[in-house]
Amino acid sequence: MPNHTRRSLLLSSWSLVFLPAFADAAIGEQQGGQGPASSAKPVGDAFPSQDPQLVKEMVTVAHGNVARVKELVGRQQTLAKANYDWGFGDWESAIGAASHVGSREIAEFLLANGARPTMFSAAMLGHLDVVKAMLAASPGSQKIKGPHTITLLRHAMAGGVQAKPVVDYLTQLGGADDRLPTKPITSEENAKLAGVYAFGGSPADRLEVTIVRDELQISRPGHMPRALAHLGSFEFYPAGAENVRVRFAEAGGGITLTIHDPDVVLSVRKSG
Repeated sequence: MPNHTRRSLLLSSWSLVFLPAFADAAIGEQQGGQGPASSAKPVGDAFPSQDPQLVKEMVTVAHGNVARVKELVGRQQTLAKANYDWGFGDWESAIGAASHVGSREIAEFLLANGARPTMFSAAMLGHLDVVKAMLAASPGSQKIKGPHTITLLRHAMAGGVQAKPVVDYLTQLGGADDRLPTKPITSEENAKLAGVYAFGGSPADRLEVTIVRDELQISRPGHMPRALAHLGSFEFYPAGAENVRVRFAEAGGGITLTIHDPDVVLSVRKSG
């Protein structure tokens, strides 16, 4: 057997490490100088963050589309942790979506693939001991709202028979279904406030206030409409954002819309 010197061993090691890289570089030059790692499709502006549209779809389908949830997570497992802001800070996770609609199958699948359990998912799944432990560790947290301002008790109720012990416990505890008191508003008043509020020259620079099932909604083109809950005197809060205020006022023969969060974010006059 030939004797291997220290020098020959080092050279062999060097070749194992570096020659593949040189080979890749050579291939890249032959392919037009693109290098060894040419993408199959263009990399989006959000990279390395996940594609916002894919995240949005994941949270959307987690409301009940079991097949699509499994397809997306099967392709990209970290989508089980997807979280999306629907507007005004109304953040919703995929597990949050499954929890408030009572989809046990989707919730359990997401948890098995890395989704983070919450007090709301525990309530819907009927995990009474978990809910009790969380509330013992953080007294009063039963008053915290989930996505779209849905209360903890409503999450438990969505869980059906298996979550009834949680419903009974939260009902007895109190505070788990507290909501800001709302005031009625007439159809005529809704019609007066509805319309287009443009704040720039671009087609996207506008807020559209519409009436859906006798309730006002506010949206920007390309974004999900947010329901408005009336607190009185033409003051509203958007779904999922009880601390935000959307105020309408009559001035100079027109209507002005002002959004506070808590400072003034936007003040614009109705244009249509």
